[in-house]
Amino acid sequence: MVKSILFGGESGLSFVANAGLTLLRVFAGVAMAFAHGIGKLPPQEGLISRTESLGFPAPVVFAWAAGLSEFLGGIFLALGLFTRISSFFIAVTMLVALVGVHGSDPFNVQEKAFLFLFIALAFLLKGAGDWSLDSYLRKG
Repeated sequence: MVKSILFGGESGLSFVANAGLTLLRVFAGVAMAFAHGIGKLPPQEGLISRTESLGFPAPVVFAWAAGLSEFLGGIFLALGLFTRISSFFIAVTMLVALVGVHGSDPFNVQEKAFLFLFIALAFLLKGAGDWSLDSYLRKG
């Protein structure tokens, strides 16, 4: 059960399906980690105050959680390691960004959070594919 949660996903996919999943997973993970997450670590006062304004009870802790979800979650997603867990945390972070931070913004501003949210949800449901560390560890 624990192995399924940590390294779960479907296997036996076609070459083309694995190629598509891998390309999306690696690009989305690297983009999340280095375009969004790395700048939030360590959390600066602006991120902490925005987190506090959203009503989170321990804004420093939740600012760290957001930064780590985006950076480490992105790295893990790119590697296909703990894909479903990292995708869950990325999805939660993007949902907070979408509703809490960009809720009143026009769609063209919300679009990036929507995109990362739905990519994370897809990997949460499907897993990383056969060409991933999860697949290797699941077989071992």
